[in-house]
Amino acid sequence: MKQFQQVCYNLDDTQKLARKFARLIQNGCFINLYGEIGAGKTAFVKLVADALDVKEKVTSPSFVILNEYHTGSIPIYHFDLYRLENEGIKTIYDELREYSEGKCVTFVEWAEFNQNEAPFNHIRINVKYYNDDSRIYEFESLGKDDIIEQLSVL
Repeated sequence: MKQFQQVCYNLDDTQKLARKFARLIQNGCFINLYGEIGAGKTAFVKLVADALDVKEKVTSPSFVILNEYHTGSIPIYHFDLYRLENEGIKTIYDELREYSEGKCVTFVEWAEFNQNEAPFNHIRINVKYYNDDSRIYEFESLGKDDIIEQLSVL
């Protein structure tokens, strides 16, 4: 398991980090996102999607559970588990597994609600408040060590 952490002091810093990350996941990746409400999970997804040339407007899937984007260089699936109860999580767990396979990028916000049951290779990103408008992005690999290693040297 590899880890990488970066403080982003402003939107420009976050944009640079998102671009670096986007370059490294162009062949597909499953990403679990953690962080308090308003920490910047969806904002980071938007910036990564933009770096992957998504043309649609990227929005939070809070009320629809899943948004799909197919206009970029790779399909992006953006889940939000916040409004699902345990039974709801169980019903989409197999679907989440399917979205971990193949050449696509899958983001899952509020991944803690699936009891961290993602035995397949993925990356965890924890977004934390730091000072006023700054954020700390903590990346942790679970079988995707090469991405984290490259992120830390770019």
